[in-house]
Amino acid sequence: MHMLYDSESFVVVHMQPDAADTPAAGASAAAASILAPQLARHGFEIVDKRSGKEVYLDGSWAEMFQEQILAWQRDTPTQEEVDDTLDGYVGLAQNPVVVH
Repeated sequence: MHMLYDSESFVVVHMQPDAADTPAAGASAAAASILAPQLARHGFEIVDKRSGKEVYLDGSWAEMFQEQILAWQRDTPTQEEVDDTLDGYVGLAQNPVVVH
């Protein structure tokens, strides 16, 4: 897990597959099939602090969001521009943030 962005309104976290779930070199095929995650995919969690809801983007949504991040790295937008873009994802946020 890697925090990419934190403002008064939003937090964006990049969730990556846990490297500890991969088998050690020389592990048997049976051990590798047990330890290796079935779908080692990354995703992004966007938390709307104002509403207390979050959305998790994976698959094609994560790929599109990754492109947005690369564009931000090239163009260096203002915080307001980033927050405006993230605000477009608020409609997808249905899950309340739960602290555990």
